[in-house]
Amino acid sequence: MRRHLVPAPDDAVWPAGVRPVELSAQNAPAVHQLLMLGREYGGGRAPDYATWLDAFETDPEFDQALCFVVEDAQGVVAVVQCWTSAFIRNLVVHPRAHRQGLGLALLNQAFSAFRQRGEGHVDLKVMESNLGARRLYERAGMQYIQRHELEPR
Repeated sequence: MRRHLVPAPDDAVWPAGVRPVELSAQNAPAVHQLLMLGREYGGGRAPDYATWLDAFETDPEFDQALCFVVEDAQGVVAVVQCWTSAFIRNLVVHPRAHRQGLGLALLNQAFSAFRQRGEGHVDLKVMESNLGARRLYERAGMQYIQRHELEPR
């Protein structure tokens, strides 16, 4: 799916009780744990913690400034990790915070960051069977640009 960045994306509107924070050494384990939880609920992939963390130092696609984290009173509750190539790699909202607007707010934050970087669009991949994610991406103004058949396992 793709979201063109003209017109400008909406501002991120954060629900009450949450706050965006930077990815840090303190919250990185919880962020990775949430990414792993996301694999169970909707797909996506995240390597083991050490590999994931090391990639921020060694992989040019990884940039801490493009890993947007949200916390609530219980800790890390949502994350969207993007690649420098204007690609949304993973978006996960903890089940305790579903249907509160965090996913849309994170997408708008990512769209704005890429627009500030001079990108014309942002892409992502989503499984056809992940209806909740597809609806969210459609609400965020993303459009289907290409579909692939799954290869048999």
